[in-house]
Amino acid sequence: MKHLPRKRFGQNFLKDPSVLDKIIAAIAPAASDIMVEIGPGMGAMTGKLLPSLSRLEVIELDRDLVVYLRNTFPPEKLVVHQGDALAFDMRSLKEQSGEKIRIVGNLPYNISTPLLFHLLEFSLFVKDQHFMLQREVVERMVAEPGSKAYGRLSVMLQWQYDMDMLFIVPPEAFDPQPKVDSAVVRMIPKENPEKCSFPALEKTVTQAFSQRRKMLRNNLAPFFTEAELTGLGIEPTKRPEELSVEQFIRLANHLK
Repeated sequence: MKHLPRKRFGQNFLKDPSVLDKIIAAIAPAASDIMVEIGPGMGAMTGKLLPSLSRLEVIELDRDLVVYLRNTFPPEKLVVHQGDALAFDMRSLKEQSGEKIRIVGNLPYNISTPLLFHLLEFSLFVKDQHFMLQREVVERMVAEPGSKAYGRLSVMLQWQYDMDMLFIVPPEAFDPQPKVDSAVVRMIPKENPEKCSFPALEKTVTQAFSQRRKMLRNNLAPFFTEAELTGLGIEPTKRPEELSVEQFIRLANHLK
């Protein structure tokens, strides 16, 4: 089947066999895994995963690709869910099996950040996640406090996950070629993340990073007085990128 990649779906299909092999080696699929692939596309990764798995669940938005996948791979091994991953309830797969799920995918650049936030909701039901993303996004995900890449995405994800950037993937590995490098990231949900309200943390972090160059006493003025910041062990004159994830959690818990 000849399929023209659709820009509105952010389709860039991975075609390099050596990169695919490297990703599969990083994932290390096993027959007992409850594996979910987001955005399988033409099935390049799907075909590499299936021999090691008893069953693979995939979520694909493009109706033409859904038909192709169902016609290409054995239905007893591949379960295709036609729909938007941003609205998919991962909890349902955990409830069916009783086991934690593993999530993989070459994520479309245009929905990668909203999708990562959507998946945060299901971190308790997930064993691990391996994603191909825009390199810049992965660098923001794993950034340390004090770096230029450290921001809202870093804090929100590091609250719930231990993450590592595994390797870089050049544009030539895709069809069509994107204009930027990609990277593969491993995300392992923390067993005991610090207790915190997601809305309170998101509200605090978004407000703090609303103007990166300004001090916290200015950015967080709608929520905290300088005395409150000092009382929480946070210097009001610091800039948002200087705070640790734990300090943001402390602020959010106080706000709640």
